[in-house]
Amino acid sequence: MGVEHFSLLRLRVVAEADAGALMRVLERFQNLGVLPRRVIAEFTSSDLLSIQLDVAGLEESRLTLIAAKLGEMPCVSQAYWHYA
Repeated sequence: MGVEHFSLLRLRVVAEADAGALMRVLERFQNLGVLPRRVIAEFTSSDLLSIQLDVAGLEESRLTLIAAKLGEMPCVSQAYWHYA
């Protein structure tokens, strides 16, 4: 197994302050059967929704694909991941 299997990865998403945005982001992980270690969601001072998800045991390539798919959603303005 590579190091990526044990790395804690952090996905950051900036979305419109829409009631369903958080659920649509979490749905991507539910469909894969992945339970994030931590989820933090808060409204920013610019009336956007900032979502942070920490995940472990997920390949970097898969999280890259998830971030790209989230970035295609109309309510999402930014989605990217980095090492936690």
